[in-house]
Amino acid sequence: MNIVVGVGDMKVSNDPDAVLVTYALGSCIGIGIYDPVAKVGGVLHYMLPDSEIDPEKAKKNPFMFGNTGIPLLFKETYKFGAAKNRLKVLVLGGAQILDQNGLFNIGKRNHTVLRKMFWKNNIIVDFEEVGGTVNRTIKLEVKTGEAIMKVCGTEVRRIPWI
Repeated sequence: MNIVVGVGDMKVSNDPDAVLVTYALGSCIGIGIYDPVAKVGGVLHYMLPDSEIDPEKAKKNPFMFGNTGIPLLFKETYKFGAAKNRLKVLVLGGAQILDQNGLFNIGKRNHTVLRKMFWKNNIIVDFEEVGGTVNRTIKLEVKTGEAIMKVCGTEVRRIPWI
């Protein structure tokens, strides 16, 4: 059963039949995390790096921003029995899609926020594919931890992270 994670959204599940899916990661970042012992998976799809640009919007939807969504993703998986030392982490997105001149660099800024937060919290990334000018999609199977990436809607690759 597909559970769709929309833009500015996060889902965590321990249902063995669940497949967490987020589509069309352009400049947005998609983070997938999985605990192979607890069989818990989570996916976050955030679109902007820092909630300081709109604190009111961040209160209503913390998953829209990296600095507010990332901690909530990890906290929610811990509630389901995941342990930090067992987590597998993948990161996709951060492309430069609509900003070909690099004026805003949203994708790069999204990725920078993530890397800083992960470094401060000693989070190791097991697989990462960011940047470029392509959209990516993540599918994470909760039962096995298998992750599939689609690039530009066609090329399908199994992610070697478990």
